[in-house]
Amino acid sequence: MSELQDLTSLVRANTALIVIETPDEGRVVDLFRHLLMNVWRPLYRWSITEGLRRIDLDGEDAPIAPPDATTTLRTIRGMDQRGIHLLLDFHPYLGYATTQRMLREIVDRRDCKDHSIVLVGAKIELPPDLEHLAVRFSLRLPNENALLKLVQDEAALYMREHGGKRVEVDKDALAAIVRNLRGLSLVDARRLARHLIFRDGVICADDLPELAKLKFELLNKSGNLHFEYDTARFSDVAGLARLKAWVGQRRAAFTGDVALPVGLDPPKGILLLGVQGCGKSLAAKAVAGGFNVPLVRLDFGTLYNKYHGETEKNLRDALASAEQISPCVLWIDELEKGLASAGGSDDGGVSRRVLGYFLTWMAERKSKVFLVATANAVQDLPPELLRKGRFDEIFFVDLPDHGARAEIFRIHLARREVDWEGFSLDSLAEAADGFSGAEIEQAVVSALYAAHAAQSPVDEARVLEEVRNTRPLSVLMAEQVNALREWARSRTVPAD
Repeated sequence: MSELQDLTSLVRANTALIVIETPDEGRVVDLFRHLLMNVWRPLYRWSITEGLRRIDLDGEDAPIAPPDATTTLRTIRGMDQRGIHLLLDFHPYLGYATTQRMLREIVDRRDCKDHSIVLVGAKIELPPDLEHLAVRFSLRLPNENALLKLVQDEAALYMREHGGKRVEVDKDALAAIVRNLRGLSLVDARRLARHLIFRDGVICADDLPELAKLKFELLNKSGNLHFEYDTARFSDVAGLARLKAWVGQRRAAFTGDVALPVGLDPPKGILLLGVQGCGKSLAAKAVAGGFNVPLVRLDFGTLYNKYHGETEKNLRDALASAEQISPCVLWIDELEKGLASAGGSDDGGVSRRVLGYFLTWMAERKSKVFLVATANAVQDLPPELLRKGRFDEIFFVDLPDHGARAEIFRIHLARREVDWEGFSLDSLAEAADGFSGAEIEQAVVSALYAAHAAQSPVDEARVLEEVRNTRPLSVLMAEQVNALREWARSRTVPAD
């Protein structure tokens, strides 16, 4: 059924109290005006500034009641014909006992007609005595056709306000912008589309990062998500050939560029295990770059709150925000630190409830939120998180091999504008056997500091010296690293 049909059914059923949470009051008024084509009843609108007016006739009548909330309800109660009454931002006045009691008697139909009271506001909290009597109705978010029309309307507005100058449109960018506006109300989508169009009169691929940033700032009401402005490209990541191929195979399916065959669901997420410093976080950023979607990071540690129920609420709000931002990649770094205690009972069961909700969300979500979780201590993860089907795949990011180490040296030297053409990358890679990517980067950084102190250019010898002065984690914690690599050998898919 359509949104209008659902609302019509509520009115036909003589629903006494309807609650609609939305900042888009105009859309609610338009819906009810269209509803009157199927169910004829007088339609009234109230606000504290205008009082109660009838709005279903040609034009709008003069106020029939003053703005006072209690007087308005008394007027409604005394009407000799049942009607629909849209009360805008009325809920704050329900804190008064008289007003609350008057509304309760109208809803209970005591000595009055079968009115339908509709409370409209951005956020409506009802007193307990009224909450169980109310039916909450949610406006549906606009589909892609509505969003496309909205963008076209804003482009037409730009042309009218700029002397007939047309907006330059890249069709592929337009399709991507419309796709990324999903999850927004018409009011919010229009504001963002207008910003993109009016800043330069162009719709192009350069608008996508700005749109992702604006959408995140608009929707991150929980405050527990962090927008990662700089996603990486797989060209910035050495090795990980299997992971790159896996993402490449699923890119079109995730973004919706191609229709999926029957029975094939869009990809849901991956778990990256591995040795510390081997590029799991960089790989997570590169997955977002590979899918060409925004990257948002969730820090599980910020969710926990000492008050009962707040931790679970924080998680629900954060995941709901991620779903509204979709399509996106949700990155949870060091997952074991947020769920490691899920098997214990010393926190009153909070961790178990958090894990339960998180697993349910992973299994049942329909939005295009691709989950990338990273972990170092796999033994601390709850077993139910690792069973087949939770993640599409579990990849192990191992210490880089010889070829990957040479590429890592090249990437970090080039990034710091070091002329590496005369370097023997093979020799550096050989000397750095057992190094992680982070340790190789620090060797390059240390060589830069040493060269700066000596007021001389960086050369291969300095880098080689820093490598030889470094004791990598694979040596310092050889037992733990070897145990992790052995565990992963038969249980995970090598990322390289």
